[in-house]
Amino acid sequence: MELDKGADRPSPIEFRLDPASGVPTYLQLVQQVEQALRMGWLAEGDRLPRVREVVAGLAINPNTVLKAYRELEHRGLAVGRRGQGTFVRGLPAGVVPLRERAALRRGLLEWMRSARVAGLDEGGMVAVFEDALRDLREGRDGVVA
Repeated sequence: MELDKGADRPSPIEFRLDPASGVPTYLQLVQQVEQALRMGWLAEGDRLPRVREVVAGLAINPNTVLKAYRELEHRGLAVGRRGQGTFVRGLPAGVVPLRERAALRRGLLEWMRSARVAGLDEGGMVAVFEDALRDLREGRDGVVA
């Protein structure tokens, strides 16, 4: 695994915070890294923003950023290198290759267009999706008689 590829370049991710979300700041940072990995915006070896960059950009305590990075290390997703920064080390479970993800996205968009034609608004689509996801999680076939 090559960890130096992004040592001198800016990080490909920029953090944003939602103070109204109720999610602790450090967890918002962790979730954003996980999402960026799932979407392919970050890859193994990419450097995460330096602590001082995040602190300056978001006006948060350095310990908050350090806590987020420690959590990412604990999850096996990042590794810190003294004097160089924190780098992506691995991918979260459930990450599929870009080509497969693009095909899945096309299928989902097709379903969404069909749902819109059937009269569902965004909230209705989300409700159907969440219901189907719950059925999948619980091992039910989801067929309504």
